[in-house]
Amino acid sequence: MTSLKMFTRVNKKNQQTNIRVRFCQGRIFDLTAKTGKQINPEYWNNDKGCVRRRAEFSGSEKLQIELDELTSFILREFNNEPNKSKINKQWLNATIDKHYNPKEISPNNKTLFDYIDGFIKIADKRINITTGKPISYKTQREYATTFDYLKDYSKEYGEPDFDDIDRKFHQQFCAFLREKGLAENTLGKKIKTIKVFMNAATEDNINTSIKYKCRNFVAPYEETDHVFLNEKELDTLYEYDFSNNPGLEKVRDRFIVAAWTGLRFSDISKISSDKIDGDYITIKQQKTGKKVTIPINYRVHEILKKYNGTLPEGITNQKYNLYIKECAKIAGLNKSVSKTKLINEIEEKINFLQYELISSHTARRSFCSNAYLDNFHTLDIQAISGHKTEKMFLLYIRVDPKEHAKRIFDGWRKKRSLRNDAVKKSTGKNKQKMLQN
Repeated sequence: MTSLKMFTRVNKKNQQTNIRVRFCQGRIFDLTAKTGKQINPEYWNNDKGCVRRRAEFSGSEKLQIELDELTSFILREFNNEPNKSKINKQWLNATIDKHYNPKEISPNNKTLFDYIDGFIKIADKRINITTGKPISYKTQREYATTFDYLKDYSKEYGEPDFDDIDRKFHQQFCAFLREKGLAENTLGKKIKTIKVFMNAATEDNINTSIKYKCRNFVAPYEETDHVFLNEKELDTLYEYDFSNNPGLEKVRDRFIVAAWTGLRFSDISKISSDKIDGDYITIKQQKTGKKVTIPINYRVHEILKKYNGTLPEGITNQKYNLYIKECAKIAGLNKSVSKTKLINEIEEKINFLQYELISSHTARRSFCSNAYLDNFHTLDIQAISGHKTEKMFLLYIRVDPKEHAKRIFDGWRKKRSLRNDAVKKSTGKNKQKMLQN
């Protein structure tokens, strides 16, 4: 089995050291070479072969993207090499050099994969037309991941070119991704990304085919059944005594703050005393670049006071999601929840315990859903959550049809009550007139 992993050698002086690649296939070959990149060893994880997730130095995300691109390029060149007996150290060094110094390709001869490869290499220099800022690391990763799936697809169906991206490709590629176990909404992101590649190639006068613009070439989507915690459930979680487990207590407290502020996981760590002005927090959202002002709920006040205005240091999202599930389980949030899942294009309902579906994003969803149920205006909630349109916001909240109906019924009851109070206070002709109306 072929494997490729990046590594660094021990450097006791903690100085910049070369990042190397080890490329091997059982007993057939075992090759190492310099990648041309360097890093301080304290920022490198040799076990995982990547930049540490919490590495704090300028360009850390860009470096990891470049290493991922090099990995993909080497594997692609290996898969496309007809004579595997050529695979030796010279081949590996030449392939790395080819990655950094590709031959110029005439626009008229550029294939779809050539274009995507070049597109991804300069993705960090592209500007998001919505925010006016460089494309985010998350979006760059989505580009690379989609390209990897396309390359896997090509091994079975052949490498598609611009003219092949049509309805038939859409059907085959979606079926291929479903076999890989991708959820419908994740699959949908891949289709959207392919359309990004195709639109960019069209604008660059590389692609002339418009088959991908047919009405059937759409991103699959299924309505999610993500849970949210109502105010009573949030209180249950908050009031549980985790003092015997400080680690879980800190995770729980961060979750409660997120549930009463609507902040994403990436923004919670930004809360500090300099962001707080009385009863308000003002923070610039990492995802959108938008500055939001959030009122501080009394629960949030209590937690901030507990930690002297700055929340405890965070952990990775993956560990956080494991720990918040454990917190919810211990606190007794274990009611049965039914979730709809598309399996082989057929909807099936699967039962879970509530705590099994809770994650960092549940807090933000809880904020939006609870505020909506409390009859706060959607525009006010959107101003805090950062949703661009009311349509996107309403798709996001987790409110069942009965709760929508209850909101209208409560509105009628309130209106009727106000009318009756007004009638009681009126006299004579005015009272008679109001009753007639």
